[in-house]
Amino acid sequence: MPELPDVTVYREALERHVVGLPLERVRLVSMFVLRSVDPPVEAVTGRVVRGVRRVGKRVVLAFDGELFLVLHLMIAGRLRWRTPAQKPGVAAKGLLASFHFPAGTLYFTEAGTRKRASLMVVRGEAALAALDPGGIEPLAATLEQFREALTRENHTVKRSLTDPHLFSGIGNAYSDEILHAARLSPLKQTRLLGDDEIARLHEATRVTLNSWTDILRREVGQGFPETVTAFREGMAVHGRFGKPCPVCEAPVQRIVYAENECNYCARCQTGGKLLADRSLSRLLKDDWPRSIDDL
Repeated sequence: MPELPDVTVYREALERHVVGLPLERVRLVSMFVLRSVDPPVEAVTGRVVRGVRRVGKRVVLAFDGELFLVLHLMIAGRLRWRTPAQKPGVAAKGLLASFHFPAGTLYFTEAGTRKRASLMVVRGEAALAALDPGGIEPLAATLEQFREALTRENHTVKRSLTDPHLFSGIGNAYSDEILHAARLSPLKQTRLLGDDEIARLHEATRVTLNSWTDILRREVGQGFPETVTAFREGMAVHGRFGKPCPVCEAPVQRIVYAENECNYCARCQTGGKLLADRSLSRLLKDDWPRSIDDL
């Protein structure tokens, strides 16, 4: 799922490409993508884009008359831009909707068949605010604000960081990177964290998100993001199971759950202890290795 750095770069690219232009036509290819009825999607046709916002992991186009077009990419949704001189190419694959401007077309696509990505049209700031889960902006939060959100409920650190009601824009990929940078176990309970650990986590969150946003900005330049993925060259642990940790060279470990996996370095983050994988550790029972050295 595109997270804060990815959505920020999308927002900045859209500001360069469509702000100040009228939306000439909206074409819905999949009717399942539209999740609102009133105002109708036709209400934004002919209106000028006045700004682009990020609301959590959503991309929002703001139009005249306090109308907002809200795009939620979910896991596999992506945005692609093509000028009139360019052929759609890969942009037409998995197409959900297209938005036609004088300078080009914005394609809204989704890989796979689950159709989780969505678009909505809402009217007024209050209606837009109602879509925000309410998590604090991690890059703007003071240490005390960060501490309050983190310890509001007693969850694992991984779960709290990825809870949109607590923190805005952080998902599975960047939470792995943040926790590795902070040298914290993903399964440590938030209310058991010491002051120094919370301070480390706060700093690691800021540094990691800012660093990756800058990396993605340099990749895109003045163009439009074409390769938005949760698995990037240069990540420390996310998606790098079995590969050496860039800090200590121990093999990166993982916990698989539902449709996600949590990647971590046992030597850097858990004092060498291997965290139990619910399925594999139950299968191996006494044969489950307890530490990185047992491997």
